[in-house]
Amino acid sequence: MAFVCRPHEGVPTRMTLREFQDLIRTMYHEKDASRGVEGTFMWLTEEIGELATALRSGTHDEQSLEFADVLAWLATIANVVGVDLDEAVRRKYGTGCPGCGQFACTCPDAEKP
Repeated sequence: MAFVCRPHEGVPTRMTLREFQDLIRTMYHEKDASRGVEGTFMWLTEEIGELATALRSGTHDEQSLEFADVLAWLATIANVVGVDLDEAVRRKYGTGCPGCGQFACTCPDAEKP
């Protein structure tokens, strides 16, 4: 999984999920660890609310920025509890849908895979 970002000294134009999680750790881990999981989770829920608002009435650019914020706070929580998102995603989704095992999900719509 790769993300595209603005060129900045020391930051590649494209980065993997692991590189993104490492970047977030470098920028924020000391503050995040002292805030703890509960406080950090509250920030994530606030950002999810902002994403919901942007999806309803925001511009594409506003939506894009809110997606980035949600992803950053998710990476933050993963860092605080010591979860490698790259490995977690690979383990859960790397062989297909967790429900049906297919790469193009065939689970019934009423079921959450």
